[in-house]
Amino acid sequence: MEAKLSNLSKSITYEESGKFEETRFEKKHNVIFQNSKDGSIKVAKEIADLIIRKDLNDEKCVLGLATGSSPIKVYEELVRMHKEENLSFQNVVTFNLDEYFPMTKENIQSYHYFMHEHLFNHIDILPENIHIPDGTVSVDELHQYCIDYENKIGEEGGIDLQLLGIGRTGHIGFNEPGSHFNSETRSIILDYITRFDAATSFLGIDNVPKKAITMGIKTVRKAKRIILLAWGQNKASIIKETIEGDISSKVPATYLQQHNNATFILDLEAASELTRIKTPWLVGPCSWDEKLKSKAIIWLCQKTGKSILKLIDEDYNDHGMSGLLAEEGSSYNLNIKMFNKVQHTITGWPGGKPNADDTYRPERAFPAKKRVLIFSPHPDDDVISMGGTFDRLVEQGHEVHVAYQTSGNIAVSNHEALKFAEVTKGMGCNNDNGLMKKIIDDIVSKKDNSIDSVDVRRLKGKIRQCESFAATRYLGVPDEHVHFLNLPFYETGSIKKNPLGEADINLMCAIIEKIKPHQIYAAGDLADPHGTHRVSLDALFEALKILKPKPYMRDCWLWLYRGAWQEWDIDEIDMAVPMSPDQVLKKRKAIFFHQSQKDGVMFQGNDIREFWMRAEDRNNKTAVKYKELGLADYAAMEAFVKWEY
Repeated sequence: MEAKLSNLSKSITYEESGKFEETRFEKKHNVIFQNSKDGSIKVAKEIADLIIRKDLNDEKCVLGLATGSSPIKVYEELVRMHKEENLSFQNVVTFNLDEYFPMTKENIQSYHYFMHEHLFNHIDILPENIHIPDGTVSVDELHQYCIDYENKIGEEGGIDLQLLGIGRTGHIGFNEPGSHFNSETRSIILDYITRFDAATSFLGIDNVPKKAITMGIKTVRKAKRIILLAWGQNKASIIKETIEGDISSKVPATYLQQHNNATFILDLEAASELTRIKTPWLVGPCSWDEKLKSKAIIWLCQKTGKSILKLIDEDYNDHGMSGLLAEEGSSYNLNIKMFNKVQHTITGWPGGKPNADDTYRPERAFPAKKRVLIFSPHPDDDVISMGGTFDRLVEQGHEVHVAYQTSGNIAVSNHEALKFAEVTKGMGCNNDNGLMKKIIDDIVSKKDNSIDSVDVRRLKGKIRQCESFAATRYLGVPDEHVHFLNLPFYETGSIKKNPLGEADINLMCAIIEKIKPHQIYAAGDLADPHGTHRVSLDALFEALKILKPKPYMRDCWLWLYRGAWQEWDIDEIDMAVPMSPDQVLKKRKAIFFHQSQKDGVMFQGNDIREFWMRAEDRNNKTAVKYKELGLADYAAMEAFVKWEY
């Protein structure tokens, strides 16, 4: 009966969307949503329906719960449903997947803290029904504790619905590569990549525990229903491997292929590497719009190692694109159209070339001198992501403004802040009423993972502000054109940020209203490991919705750049700005002014190189890709997508 109910819920919740088209490449049921919010709401609805049905039958509802960023929006929706729709959790029993070891419950990095912060403190679940692995168990008692945890799940009748995320190694829970198919609740040594990915939350990999307690693969597999969540571009590769690859202990999530009631819930970014999304022409007949044509031809060039103009009919026919060839008549026609399209994205005039025919140029020729507003989520994204274009806009006489959306204070290490405080105190600045001494004391006495005092955060924010001024002055921007918004959502002093609020959007509206730009540049990097880029972009989108009716907005174009973690695919690019070797060097120097971020970066994502190294490598690779397509050979290129709002 229960399996039937779960399957019924699955069909009602997901199949009605019409977005599931399983292919011969895919070995596991998956549903793709436009964004993580939509997917999370659907999952929360299924969980709520299960809770209600169980309650009507006077039964307990046993949920297996996950932590991390993936389920946060699911928990937010469940809390909303409890507060606004009277969803009760009185009949719910929960078992969490895992916990770091050793780890106290009070530590803000503990999963005990996480679950209460995001869910349990806001609903009416009975405290005795909450089960989270205890990170304070003694080593001597740990083995028996894991056995007892496993037995408790059995005593409750097993897990009705298990919620999962997935790590870059393919781990579910903390079942790292090599985990056995029949493993149960146990202690485990964490993979380096897992610890590296957690380093952001712990303010450095040295602070991440090396061990954890986790439910086993067998424990997870015994759940009657499994939902795995994956959001963002940085999950795309492992999702493809999990859904399309062979079952292997090297990717523990592939074990879920053998579960008869498991669904992977993905957003577009996480699904982007699946064959039916990335190369749908390999799956079956396609409806060839212009966007898909560009994607396919660029892929074909990369697959064959040929430039655009060297492709022949045979190349198209041999790689699943005979339908496209039939529509156009010949590879020659396709090649010429594609070559011209890509060539027209290249410009040395990102603000538009005055007195020139702009028919095939990415930007308008008029007005010749534009007001430009560059939004930078952190006080260095502007020069890291578009420093060459930034320099070109200033050199070509445009009125360039920069708006730093957040203070970036949490990315300044304690030893960096201590250095500045000690220098200031050592200079004999006695008119601060002992402020520097207090800041020094606060830093020295700070406990691991505790939140900085307000004064320490102010100092760290000021460090980043002064570094930003140094970089913008170097590029020739007047100080009055540099704006620090300090959006409130960021100012929590911790990795966890506040939800985007009205005050954030009002500040965004105010700066746009003040400048009335012809061009806006903003970070479109949705794979940002700590979410600030995404929230900053959402703040801009909300502001643009409000301001769109304004007459001056009809002349405002929005260009999205990407940050230090990834670049736009060639077929997505609307404007590519080439850089000379001298400009590459000038961009590097501008990045160097952000000294607090240069060595030992606190939030560097999955790449251990410094930001300037990553930026140069990414810009060089973009130039190489253009060259390989048969276009001009440049030292580096920065890429942008024109966004319709």
